[in-house]
Amino acid sequence: MSSFSSSSRALLALSLLLPALAWAGPDLGVAQKQPLNWHAIGMFFVFVLMTLGITYWAAGRSKSASDFYTAGGGITGKQNGLAIAGDFMSAATLLGLTAMIYGDGVDGYIYMVAFFVGWPIILFLMAERLRNLGKFTFADITAYRLRQGPVRTMAAVSSLTVVCFYLVAQMVGAGQLIKLLFGLDYNVALVVVGALMLVYVIFGGMVATTWVQIIKACMLLAGGTAIMLLAFSQFGFSFQTLTTKAMEVHKLGQNMLSPGKLLADPVTAISMGLGLMFGIAGLPHILMRFFTVTNAQEARKSVFYASGIIAFFFNVIAIMGLCAIVLVGTNPEFFEGGQVGGKLVGGGNMVALHLAKAAGGNLLLGFLSAVAFATILAVVAGLALAGASAISHDLYARVIMKGQASEEKEIRVSKIATLCLGVVAVLLGMAFEKMNVAFMVALAFGVASCANFPVLLMSMYWKGLTTRGALVGGYTGLISSVLFVLFSKSVWVDVLGNPAPLFPYTQPALFAMPLAFLAIYVFSKLDTSAEAQAERAAFDDQYVRAQTGVGAASAAAH
Repeated sequence: MSSFSSSSRALLALSLLLPALAWAGPDLGVAQKQPLNWHAIGMFFVFVLMTLGITYWAAGRSKSASDFYTAGGGITGKQNGLAIAGDFMSAATLLGLTAMIYGDGVDGYIYMVAFFVGWPIILFLMAERLRNLGKFTFADITAYRLRQGPVRTMAAVSSLTVVCFYLVAQMVGAGQLIKLLFGLDYNVALVVVGALMLVYVIFGGMVATTWVQIIKACMLLAGGTAIMLLAFSQFGFSFQTLTTKAMEVHKLGQNMLSPGKLLADPVTAISMGLGLMFGIAGLPHILMRFFTVTNAQEARKSVFYASGIIAFFFNVIAIMGLCAIVLVGTNPEFFEGGQVGGKLVGGGNMVALHLAKAAGGNLLLGFLSAVAFATILAVVAGLALAGASAISHDLYARVIMKGQASEEKEIRVSKIATLCLGVVAVLLGMAFEKMNVAFMVALAFGVASCANFPVLLMSMYWKGLTTRGALVGGYTGLISSVLFVLFSKSVWVDVLGNPAPLFPYTQPALFAMPLAFLAIYVFSKLDTSAEAQAERAAFDDQYVRAQTGVGAASAAAH
């Protein structure tokens, strides 16, 4: 069994959860097209018909801006928890992390822990205040007591940066996954994903997007759990038996259960951990979900349920990866030329799919393939809605029209923005097919953890924050994180072809996030203007609303 392949590394880097790694390999253009998978295409067709029916139902319930952006605030905590999990768990999470456990052993599980630790931060520091202070976007919170125009503009620019890089990464991932799983052409897959995303968001708004994410989360949980149980049953449901047999056949042997190359560069590992922890708390499409529930209590519940679902699924993936070491790694059927230890049929990312076939035959393989495609649809719909809301609610309604735009015009602008984002995502997906787009995910996490999170946290917890501090800190985090990634090996060497990187690490959070916090603090302290004094004085009113929810937007009756 050779080491984790280049194509599998690249797909892992495209995951919504995983920022670009120091060892990210070549682009996904090397993915191998497979024969048409009629089981998968049939099941995916059923999923599309079901979700289009939901969109038709939701279209009749998306009349106001509140309905369109936040489903009228009428989603329950349990429903929102499932939707958040559906928004957060990408197809590359299932395929990439299973492949990482298969190739690198316990290193893959350490990554899962790193992904997970951001959720307690959201639960204890963010969820309640987000719901009480915000209405449609997280810019509502950052601009709550500050100057609306420039602060909303800064927040919208950061949000759109995150959304665009995630969208492109997901679209490229979609094209390559469909080539791997369905046997369809790359451009056909992009157009199908883009068109369905536009239908969900433009016609159904947040109501349709939420239910697409809930259905997808249930499918992912059901499919993953079924494969795990069927595979685990072959080891008598004994974890000790499973790990013993896995160590006997794995290339790392006993070291399979010890940390490996992940901790070889501690600075990058720490920076990556910070980016994952605090980047999650700055992702606009995740933060937006907290405005869909009825009150702060339901917001806390939704994080609790999402955390439980994600933790359960990560453990399912871990057992799947260990089972694959034995069931896939020793079966000649899954290797090119029947040579065990050679190249896997379809590439390294097919581990989870091969395990599905080994455990449940072609039917389970088809179901998991359909789930992988459905997963991409759910994620891009959430991203498109977050990007459209930044354009229509923050830039158009609040900055350009200064709060004077009617709801009808705002929704119209949002739908136009969604259409433009969809077209741009498809075109960029086509343009970046042959390129390593790992740096885009690093940029998304860098911006989220270094620009969005510091300003958001300080606006909720620090009385001394001023408009000047928020703007300088936000733009410092945005620009520095972009530059650190640009000058890193991922872009400066691998993409631009320079001989050596100008910045020695691939993760910006350890360096850019402290710069952002420092800039916020220093420039807020230096601001002694009358406007700054008024902004500090307004914190008491904000604090009362953050704690009690008095004056917060209420749920709409449907």
